[in-house]
Amino acid sequence: MTSTHRTPDWLLERIALGELPPAELAAARARLAEEPDGLARLAALEADSRATLEKLPPARVVREVNARASRPEASRPFFRLSPAWGLVPVLAAVALFVVVRPSGQVSSGVATGEVPEVTRVKGLAPQLVIHRQAAGRPERLADRAAAAAGDVVQVGYIAAGRSHGVIVSIDGNGAVTLHAPDEGPQAMPLAPSGTQALSRAYELDDAPHFERFIFVASDAPFDVEPVLAAARALSGKPDASTAPLSLPGNLTQVSLTLEKHE
Repeated sequence: MTSTHRTPDWLLERIALGELPPAELAAARARLAEEPDGLARLAALEADSRATLEKLPPARVVREVNARASRPEASRPFFRLSPAWGLVPVLAAVALFVVVRPSGQVSSGVATGEVPEVTRVKGLAPQLVIHRQAAGRPERLADRAAAAAGDVVQVGYIAAGRSHGVIVSIDGNGAVTLHAPDEGPQAMPLAPSGTQALSRAYELDDAPHFERFIFVASDAPFDVEPVLAAARALSGKPDASTAPLSLPGNLTQVSLTLEKHE
């Protein structure tokens, strides 16, 4: 029997951004795949997000918001939404900003009337997305999920608007592995939205205790070597499975650790 269920637009946006808990996201993707045009809608949404980010990159939006906020005549939005924005999640396409008024009231958008006291820019954080290959369908793994030697995992990322990134891993033996970029001294260019898988899967070896993947991202190009050096410096320490890499503040880092069990 054909299902009449159709994933609503708001949920489609959250699926595209990977914003749901792992189990809920997997279930939502499975339902979407059963809809006649589900995967096509998702692909179109991600394509629209990429096109919008190319036209309005987050850094440009931030500059425009701050410039407008500093002028008393800033009473109208500085850009208009084209029809293509209909399904594009604003959090993925441009940085959201929140205006904090002197009274303490918070509202989104550009303030009308008085000049706002503070303008804060908010955006999605980058994410690591790791799936384990299984007999049925790929299983998305949460942080601290159990894993074992021989498991084959597919590493991916959600850039959340960042333009360049590096992915490394540290294991329980202290070994550091560079997963992306494949080559070259600089971080790889990132697809700005949607979940992006690396080109190759990775088989876990018999290193004990843990395998920790770390995604370092930035709004500008940066060198790979400082990330590798920071990972090597951390790898021999007792808190290697939890502590952040020692990196400049302009680099955002997120990690996902798999706990190894014999």
